[in-house]
Amino acid sequence: MATIRNPILTGFHPDPSICRAGEDYYIAVSTFEWFPGVGIYHSKDLKNWRLVARPLNRLSQLNMIGNPDSGGVWAPQLSYHDGLFWLIYTDVKVTDGQWKDCHNYLVTCDRIDGEWSDPIYLNSSGFDPSLFHDEDGKKYLLNMLWDPRVGNHNFYGIVMQEYDHEKKKLVGEPKVIFKGTDVKLVEGPHLYKIGEYYYLLTAEGGTRYEHQATIARSKNLWGPYEVHPDNPLITSYPYPRNPLQKAGHASIVQTHTNEWFLVHLTGRPLPKENQPLLSPRGYCPLGRETAIQRLEWRDGWPYVVGGNQPSLTIEGPDIEEVKWERDYPEKDDFDSDRLNLHFQTLRIPLGEDTLSLTDRPGHLRLYGKESLTSKFKQALVARRWQHFRFTAETKVAFRPNTFQQAAGLVNYYNTENWTALQITWDEEKGRILAITTCDNFVFDQPLKGKEIEIPDEVEYVYLRVKVRTNTYRYFYSFDGEHWTEIPIDFYSYKLSDDYVRGGGFFTGAFVGMQCQDNSGQNLPADFDYFIYKPEEE
Repeated sequence: MATIRNPILTGFHPDPSICRAGEDYYIAVSTFEWFPGVGIYHSKDLKNWRLVARPLNRLSQLNMIGNPDSGGVWAPQLSYHDGLFWLIYTDVKVTDGQWKDCHNYLVTCDRIDGEWSDPIYLNSSGFDPSLFHDEDGKKYLLNMLWDPRVGNHNFYGIVMQEYDHEKKKLVGEPKVIFKGTDVKLVEGPHLYKIGEYYYLLTAEGGTRYEHQATIARSKNLWGPYEVHPDNPLITSYPYPRNPLQKAGHASIVQTHTNEWFLVHLTGRPLPKENQPLLSPRGYCPLGRETAIQRLEWRDGWPYVVGGNQPSLTIEGPDIEEVKWERDYPEKDDFDSDRLNLHFQTLRIPLGEDTLSLTDRPGHLRLYGKESLTSKFKQALVARRWQHFRFTAETKVAFRPNTFQQAAGLVNYYNTENWTALQITWDEEKGRILAITTCDNFVFDQPLKGKEIEIPDEVEYVYLRVKVRTNTYRYFYSFDGEHWTEIPIDFYSYKLSDDYVRGGGFFTGAFVGMQCQDNSGQNLPADFDYFIYKPEEE
């Protein structure tokens, strides 16, 4: 048995849904406004995971143009039944205000990394949809039910309705089967038939530090459901010194070796020196991550081994360890005709008018589009921060002719929170390097008046960022050998769920390459490579 260290999926990987197909294990996670939608990871041993699929990869399945920050794909659920993989997901169109406008869909595929079907529309009554396959062959959709009435608690309860796959629609009447506990904010339902009981696993308390997973059971599918006598099943809220915070939103798997495990959402706050422990509780620029715990059964109830808080290390299943080759290269030279699965774009796929790996072979070419504040068409290709300490670097050729054009290296949380080191243009200095920051929609250019002039004979400019846990700094080079540090500290905590304003705070920090052209010339920038190099932690 191997020891498993948490988190098993580092960086922004929230709302894990685990399923088993034979001796293979898969976890699906939320992607919110990032495209393609949903990340699916594969493991043989529950310890070593690799990214194998982004199933929602065409506009007929997912079109998030104009979606708000942290809208899009919330809490997908993956199951394997009848020789098919079933993926249920939400597309959230409105996050702020009295309503949550969202639509729930189902796609299927016979292979996890195959071409998934076009979506079947299910309902729009609330988010976190989940499909339950009962032993008699019937299927049921569960989701949280949203109540928009002024003065009411918005989280009305968990609603269930039968789904007929032959008719490809919901049938019968929807019924609320669980109202949650007094913790409230009941969401994230997963239903299991284990022995003589139906077990309903939900998330409560909201997805910040008060988060928890609640479990209830009933011998009758439609309830009533009785809550675990020692609920919650898992939480970090009473344990502020636990390095794994925000524990909740979980799902359960039984291994082919007849062992039980729980995967759950967690967050790791930045270290705080000489600051209060409890308020603010902390900042998690790596976003909400995925961890795993071992379960044991007592008196017909599951319990997390070691108590109802997350453990940093657990004893893995009685399965031989299977390690994968790295699913992303430390240096990506863009020699393939498709992007590595770890790279994503915002809201929509970028067509050939925006992104090309063939227009200049060996380069990622991005044609300038809208600004980093746009919710429509940005030419941004980025990947998650997955470590507290790492270096990211790129090499870019770009010749702007107006100050409306810019291209470079970006650290991004959402349209309101980012920093960018970009090649742009100035009437007096010509080509320059400038930094632009957006801090809860307050803009600054800290090099203003001291922009770095780029010699005319230089074709490629090398750009680098070094993230050092609490802060990060930018660097540049004109030859790839001699580097200059820009002595400005940027703060990692400003790229976290816990810092941003408004109703959308569900993702994590990204680093990537971007090109914008507000003149409409669609000027391209050519990125020769991208490095993401973590330091050992």
